[in-house]
Amino acid sequence: MILTLVERAGDRPSELSLQALALGGRLAGELGAEHHACLVGEGARAAAGALRGVATTHIAEHEALDDAAYAPGAWARSLAALVRELAPDAVVAAATDRGAEVMALAAAMLDAPLAASCTAVEPSTDGGTWNLTRQRWGGSLLERGRITGPVRFLTVAPHAVPSAEPAGEPAEVRTYAPALEERDLAVRVVDRVEPSRHGVSLAEAKVVVGGGRGVGGPEGFAALEELARLLGGAVGCSRVVTSNGWRPHADQIGQTGTRIAPDLYVACGISGATQHIVGCRGAKKILAINTDAEAPILAHADHAIVGDLREVVPAISAEIRRALGG
Repeated sequence: MILTLVERAGDRPSELSLQALALGGRLAGELGAEHHACLVGEGARAAAGALRGVATTHIAEHEALDDAAYAPGAWARSLAALVRELAPDAVVAAATDRGAEVMALAAAMLDAPLAASCTAVEPSTDGGTWNLTRQRWGGSLLERGRITGPVRFLTVAPHAVPSAEPAGEPAEVRTYAPALEERDLAVRVVDRVEPSRHGVSLAEAKVVVGGGRGVGGPEGFAALEELARLLGGAVGCSRVVTSNGWRPHADQIGQTGTRIAPDLYVACGISGATQHIVGCRGAKKILAINTDAEAPILAHADHAIVGDLREVVPAISAEIRRALGG
């Protein structure tokens, strides 16, 4: 059996959890085993109704499992209790902040091995060693490894596995009440302060226009903002831009910023340092605009324009406006 821990975005599984479910489903298929899902909290019932392609969805319900006061220890205890009951071959979750935290705590409770930020997993049908590939150093390198044990905990690197929309009949839903301890509630989230957002968010945008040192300064982003507006996208930047104070850290794309997976990423005046490539490697297509024909980002781009972005970006915007009849 494969068990996938599912996080929610409102009343649906989150996008990164859909990716984890895709990997969990593939592993179950290769093993000829059932695929089960686990959700936590009373608010999980709506999301459970949207799940397809799993045999059973298990929902941990307890008065302490409150959506408004996330307690990592309580989540981990709930997951560990289900793992003890079901004895799955592997537990899969998205390598989000929450997923990584809960999986690490649950693995420690069960003295089980954990492989974090996996990009590929090759199961063994004889119950022995599984081969895997995972990201290290924030995604700047890939490591080949092996994992073995009665149960294997695996987190899936963001955008490493294509998500698949749930298909098939709704899963059977089963609720259970985990026995939580006082220490499981020692750490709780009691308040959240969301950053102010205007328009589409960087992480969810289908088109992202990014700017680097070559933009020249904060005023140079006006042309990028216009292009993003015409394309219905969002504006991001490289680390040097935030270091110079031209844009807020929330706009940073990279290993220490936001990781994006748009249909199109337009990189303007960005050299392509490793930490930035880590953040944008999930993009389906990359268009690089740079005066330096030897800039590292051109090696990762699907299309490249060697030229001055101050001329190229306005020209692209003008052509889009013309095509739109504006």
